[in-house]
Amino acid sequence: MSRPPLVPPGPELTASERTRYARHLLLPDIGSDGQRRLRAARVLVVGAGGLGSPALLYLAAAGVGTIGVVDDDVVDLTNLQRQVVHGVADVGRAKTASAEEAVHAISPTTQVVEHTARLDESTALAVIADYDLVLDGADNFPTRYLVGDACARLGIPHVWGSVFRFDGQVSVWWAGEGPCYACVFPQQPPPDAVPSCAIGGVLGAVCASVGSVMATEAVKLVTGIGEPLVGRLLVHDALAQTWDSLPVTADPGCRVCGSGADLGAPLGWATGVRAGSSPDGSGADTVAAEEVRPTVSVTQLSAELEGGALLLDVREAGERAVVALPGGEWVPVGDLRGGADVPGVEPGARVYVYCKTGVRSGEAVDLLRARGVDAVNVEGGILAWIEQIEPDLPKY
Repeated sequence: MSRPPLVPPGPELTASERTRYARHLLLPDIGSDGQRRLRAARVLVVGAGGLGSPALLYLAAAGVGTIGVVDDDVVDLTNLQRQVVHGVADVGRAKTASAEEAVHAISPTTQVVEHTARLDESTALAVIADYDLVLDGADNFPTRYLVGDACARLGIPHVWGSVFRFDGQVSVWWAGEGPCYACVFPQQPPPDAVPSCAIGGVLGAVCASVGSVMATEAVKLVTGIGEPLVGRLLVHDALAQTWDSLPVTADPGCRVCGSGADLGAPLGWATGVRAGSSPDGSGADTVAAEEVRPTVSVTQLSAELEGGALLLDVREAGERAVVALPGGEWVPVGDLRGGADVPGVEPGARVYVYCKTGVRSGEAVDLLRARGVDAVNVEGGILAWIEQIEPDLPKY
């Protein structure tokens, strides 16, 4: 069902604005009143990446008056396959700065607020409270759960999207009006249970499909038109080119928005969120394990390999297709969890284990050492090798 507009209309449109937004004014559901609401709206976009990029462009083009952008990252060459607010000249720049420039190229009068620090338990409420609604395109579970928790406490609608490979999901979480994020996804998944796009890949155009739906939902909420995705989860399969809508409901016992929710507790306590997400977006809390886990730097590893040391790659096949260190064995960490052996490992032999950043290989080392294998984790993984040993190798 439709809901009242989130934002009251601002001042009358100028002649120039009436020309610019004429195609909106021709829509009876939006008209001049709706366009004035869009100009008065304050929308926060979490993540200037694959989903944030199309959402930012369409929010700017729609005439949203204030857009906040949260991202603590810089533009990398691998981003350009899908993150269309950034270009080749932006590589190395802060994503918020690049996004601000792209928004102003479309809508010079839009106010862009750059939030260059990652949201955490101490900042999320204060940042989000300054906006009418949030579009969440975060690439890691800790941020998603923190945003969901903060929006639920503040009663702010939370337009959420997610993509992986050829699939996407979109919904509007809104405590009090329907389910919050934690009602449907009550607990943060274990590390690597859901691979990130940095590990499994994503078709860039799928981000455009999902991000544009997120922007559409934002416009509907601001102006009070149509039926927003409250209580519905939209699921997209790009290979089959299908969109399916699944009903989702609020959980009365939800520890974030239910009757027993502790509004005085720190953000994220109810869903197992930890403040420091891992470098590959898994959200793994690896400090305790690393204190007792043997490690080796890539510089030390280079010397060991010259002496014939055994190397083990625990990444996925697609990652190896991009770049791999020569020689050694390959057993994905998921196979190790299932009890797979490492070929060619003699009793007492030392094995140097690597992945992309050192997170999954750390888990693999723990699994192998529990079986009596002398496994050592390669700090920083293959990305550290590329940075320090062979900078001409491709990165991902």
